[in-house]
Formats: sequence, C-alpha cells, structure tokens
Amino acid sequence: MLYVLKVFLFSINHQTIKSKLMTNFQSNFLKIISDRGFIQDCSDFDTLDKLASDEKLIAYIGFDCTAPTLHAGSLLQIMLLRWFQKTGNKPIVLMGGGTTKVGDPSGKDESRKLLTSEIINKNMEGIKKCFSNYLEFGSKKSDAIMVDNADWLDRLSYIDFLREYGQHFTINKMIKFDSVQLRLEREQPLSFLEFNYMVLQAFDFLELARRYKCNMQMGGSDQWGNIINGIELGRKTDGLNLLGLTSPLLTSSSGAKMGKTASGAIWLDQERTPAYEFWQYWRNTDDQDVCKFLKLFTEVNLDEISKFEKIRGSELNEAKIMLATEVTSLCHGKEIALASEKVARDTFSDSKFSSDLPTTNLSREDLTAGVPAFELLNKTELVKSKAEARRLIKGGGFRINDKIIENELEAISDAAENQDGFIKLSVGKKRHLLIKLI
Repeated sequence: MLYVLKVFLFSINHQTIKSKLMTNFQSNFLKIISDRGFIQDCSDFDTLDKLASDEKLIAYIGFDCTAPTLHAGSLLQIMLLRWFQKTGNKPIVLMGGGTTKVGDPSGKDESRKLLTSEIINKNMEGIKKCFSNYLEFGSKKSDAIMVDNADWLDRLSYIDFLREYGQHFTINKMIKFDSVQLRLEREQPLSFLEFNYMVLQAFDFLELARRYKCNMQMGGSDQWGNIINGIELGRKTDGLNLLGLTSPLLTSSSGAKMGKTASGAIWLDQERTPAYEFWQYWRNTDDQDVCKFLKLFTEVNLDEISKFEKIRGSELNEAKIMLATEVTSLCHGKEIALASEKVARDTFSDSKFSSDLPTTNLSREDLTAGVPAFELLNKTELVKSKAEARRLIKGGGFRINDKIIENELEAISDAAENQDGFIKLSVGKKRHLLIKLI
C-alpha cells in the first residue's frame, strides 16, 4: 500500500509541472506554433507566454551526432527553432559531441552503436550545415548560436560530478521515464552507460543556463522526462525557473516515421538525397497529411492552407506541389526547389524527358552484349534485390524509356541509349533514374 501511495504521489507531482494547452496566447511565438500544431506539452504556459511577449526567451534544442547529417525527421525541431527566432527570441543549437558518446536511449529498443570521437566530430560537421538556410547566426540579440556539449562534458571529473549533482536524481523516479520503461517492458537491457544520459542532458540545460542565460529547452515529446530533469536540477542547484516545451512525435497517416522511406532515409544533405528526390518525397505526401505538413514544415499562410482542407483526391495535387516546393526552398534554396518542380512537371505532366533526374553511371561495356532487364534494374538503387526486380517486372511496374518491360529476361543493350546519351528507368509512376553510359 505504501508503494502504491508513493507512485500515486509521484504521478501527481509529475503532472503538476505539465500545463494544459491554452488558446488565448499573447506572444506571437506561442500563437504561431499553437495554430500550426507544434505544441505537445509545456511546463508553464503563463510564464512562457510572458517571456516570449517581452522577447526574453533563450531556448535550445539538442542534436546528437549519430549520423553524417540530419534527415527529414528533424525538420519539425528545426522549424520550431526558426519560428522561435522569427518572433524575436534567441535560439541555441546544441551539438551533442559529448552526449553522443553515451547514446540517448529514448524511443530505442536496444543500445545505440558506440561511435569513435573521430566519427562523432565528422558527423557534427555535416549536421552543422543543415541549419544555414533556416537560422541566422551572429552576435545580434536574436541571432542563433551553436555550441557543443563536449566543451563541458569532456572536462567533468566523475567523482566530483556525482557528489555535486548525483544527489539530485533518484533511481525511483528515473526508472519511471518512458525511455527506461520501454526497455524493461520488452526485457531489453539498458546499460548503465545509457542510464546516465538523462543526467547528462539535465546538466546540459543547467550549463546552458549558466553560460548563456538559456531559460527553456525544446524537443520532441520523447524528451519530456529529460527536460523535466533539467528543470528540476536548475531549481535545486541554482534556484532557476526554467521552462520546457515539447512537440508531437510525427508519423505519416500510414504510420511510417517521418523522413523514412522503404529505400532509406530522406537526408537534408543533397549529396545523400538529391534535391529532386527530396522534393519528390514531399510531393508523395498522403492526402491526409498535406495540410498538417504545410503548417509544420512551411511558412505558407494558414488562410491559404485552409483552402485545401476540404479538397480531396487529385485536386490536392497542387497543394502537394506547393508543399514540396516550399519545403525544398527552405532546405536547399528557391532556385533548386523550382528546378525540381520543373523536372517533375516535365516528367509527369508533359511526358517530357528531363536530364535533371537522378543519374547513375554504368560502363558501356556492361551493356554491349545485353543484360536481362531484371539484372539492369538490380544494378540501381530503385530496388533492393534481384527478387524485387523480378516481381516489379512481372507486375508491369518497370519501364525503360517510358516503355513497359514485360519480360524480366529481355536483353537490354547500349542500343537503349537515347539521343541525349541516357537510358531512363522508371519504377511505378513516381520513381525515375537515368543511366549514363561511360
């Protein structure tokens, strides 16, 4: 009975720090992100609204360096930082050069692969580039700054850190966080290394408050427990009144994770995901998600978006094109976005050939004697295996130079090269690739 009472009291205490969503905001920041669907939880809306109205907010979002760049799943947080800055507040982009060495267990069934310092630093350089088109960096009041938590985490003395800060964290509370419960419920091991992550993230918040007067942390809803830890650590050690704000974890209407496709991640770096493929990813958005994504990932006026909310079917195509072009403009620039849109319109609407489609090189010698159609398809990234290539061809889903290939064994030679020097491969109606013979 005593244990049940303790759990109940913890639940009550935990919930009191989570404010209900308000509707009568005074600050432009909260008005905008509320109307556009960015808000999941907040620790104190009243205080946040007042500070935002006075342009006295400094907030950060952390990005661990687990990959060479960010993918489209990170765009919601990047857009949140963008709106934060556009409404007069100062954003901090925190690179996780230190925390990546531990690995965030949030939302993971198993431990992340430990990366070397060299790989982490290389990944960090790639991730930094993702913010250049979204935020203004500099020394003015609302200019963004970028910092690396390795600057303080790498210098910590373990025993001194435990003595000074470990006393403010209880195992009783930490094991109730979702990141821990997920592992325990599925009987997956949670290493002591990972268990320290939430302590280090809380210390990040405290350190940013001390160094830069940062008074708010933002992040996805899976970070709520970690954010609360930081708020409480700041209060217990320095008497600070820190704030937390989270946004929903997004999936498409089909249940797929944002930024992921059957063929892999949609990266924000053109070298990993060409601009046309990036544009096409957003063009292929499900009808049910178009208006939601326009609100979250673009700056299109809400009145204009509302015009599409009652439209269904093919009439939504222009909204999807708008979504793709606006998102690509923010990420890669307007000129590249319009060029990607033109390629799509030429390819799909006017049935024209466009040399701006994704291209791969192939030795002419490989095709001189001719190769079976399924083998040619398997040489590309359009399929993952010969078995998939065979299934596509048997189902009528593969074309060469817009001609359906009906026989998986049909020999394809360099004679298929068109006058522009390419062979165009198409899978379904929306995925295309040019082969350049060299």
